[in-house]
This record gives sequence, structure tokens and C-alpha cells, in this order.
Amino acid sequence: MRAHWRTVLGLTLTVAVVTQLCDILVQRFLLPDPVTLDPDATGTEALNQAFDSMQSSLLALAPTLVITLVGTLFTTAMLTMVISRSVLGRPVTLKEAWGEARPRLAGLLGLTLLLALMSGAILAVGILPGALIGSAGGAVLAAFGGLAALVVVVWLMIRFTLASPALMLERRGIVQSLRRSAKLVRGTWWRIFGITLLTIVLTLVVSMIIGIPFSAIAIAVDGNSFSDLFSGTTPDFGWPYLIVSGIGAVIASTITYPISAGVTVLLYVDQRIRREALDLELARAAGLPGYETTGS
Repeated sequence: MRAHWRTVLGLTLTVAVVTQLCDILVQRFLLPDPVTLDPDATGTEALNQAFDSMQSSLLALAPTLVITLVGTLFTTAMLTMVISRSVLGRPVTLKEAWGEARPRLAGLLGLTLLLALMSGAILAVGILPGALIGSAGGAVLAAFGGLAALVVVVWLMIRFTLASPALMLERRGIVQSLRRSAKLVRGTWWRIFGITLLTIVLTLVVSMIIGIPFSAIAIAVDGNSFSDLFSGTTPDFGWPYLIVSGIGAVIASTITYPISAGVTVLLYVDQRIRREALDLELARAAGLPGYETTGS
């Protein structure tokens, strides 16, 4: 990141600004108003309100997830090319990175959607039996089923965590990339899980350090007080809040995008070095003395 900060910063800042603008416009003009909860509601009415509120929250979250997915997909593809060149000590421009990444974007999108659908299906299988029962015992069964399904999802996601760089750098198909990742991860699952978990924690901490002050400033600028958030009514945030909090989100994304993508690509390179002596091939590709190929 330090060696190629212009390329990395230009890419992540552009993507962060575009995605945040789209998110702000969606929140302001397309999303329905939040459900107003009646604090005096009891019994069936309270359950119906809770269900409607959850449904409204999921509906509001969906566009943000789609926008985030597109932004992450684009930065992952581009940064994979930048970092792969950086490993060889070679500079790369945004134009060159885009030219190399563009033919693989469709495959990367398919891989991302497949992993998301796989995770959703596993969680549904774990939760659905208990949810269909509908009693207190069913709730307990759904909780344990969901927990077991979550363990399976985490295991699979770590097993396939190196599929995206394999797809981008080895020009493999989706299924072949999944198999390639499983082969590279085999025997080192816990190590990769620890590094991935540490990366997630690091990016969350950085996002919170940046996001919380901006959110506080946004609330103050918008004219809302913190007491309004706990008064039982949904605050009506306007443009000042969306703009100030959006600036904080852009800064956080600009910093965390390269960290997440960089760790994944470097883990891929590291595993190939450990298992396949990729360091010798990289040294030859970089033209280092003493590593020249000898052959007919």
C-alpha cells in the first residue's frame, strides 16, 4: 500500500465515493419510511409490529448490501492485480489493472453470488425446522440449528477464502477456483482462520474509530440529539446527517478496502510459496540474478 499508494488510494477513494453517493440517494429517495412502533401495544399487535419492523429493516438493508457487494467486487478485482504486480516489484497503473481485471469480473461476480447463496441455504436449513415448530422448543431448536449452521458456514468460507485470487490470477473457472482454494487451505485452516478473523476485527475497529465521531457530528449538525435515539421514536435524519456520516464512511472504506483485499491476495501468494515454491517462480519472473531458467 505504501509503495503504490497513488494507485491504491485513487482506486479505493473513487469506489468509496461512488458507492456512498449511491447509498445516500437510495436511502433518501427509494427506501420507505421506517415503521413506527406503538409502545403501548401488547400481545399480537406487538408481535406484528416487531415483524413489520424487522421486514422494513431487511428491506432497507438490501440496497446497501447490493451497493457494498458491487464496490467490494470491483476493488477486490482491481487490487488483486495491483498486489500481484507489487509482489514482483513492478508498478501498475489503474488502466493496466482494469485491463487485466475486466475479463474476470463476471466470473468473480458468479463466485461471490454462489458463496452467498451457499451460506444462505445452509443457514436456512439449520434454522427452518425449529422455526416451523413455532413453540418455545422450536425456538431453542432454531437457535441450536442456526449455531450449527453458522459453524458450517464459517468452515466453508475459510476453506474457499482463496478462491477469488485463484480465479483472478490463474484464470480458472468458478468450480475450479473453489477446488484450488480448498487444496491450498488444506492443513492450514486454523492459521488462515486466525489471520482472517484478525483482519475482520482490525477493519471493524478502524471503521468504528472513524465512523463513530462522524456519526456524532452528523447527529449534532442535523439538529437531532442523542436522547432522540432512545426516546422510542425513529429520528428523521436529513441531508446534513447523510452527508457528514457519508464522508466518514468514505474515509473508512478507503482505508479498509485495501486491507481486506490485500490480506486475501497475500495469503494466496503465501500458501503457494509454502506448498509450490512459488517464490522461485516469482524470482525468475522478477529477473533476479541467480534464478534464471535453464533449459532447452
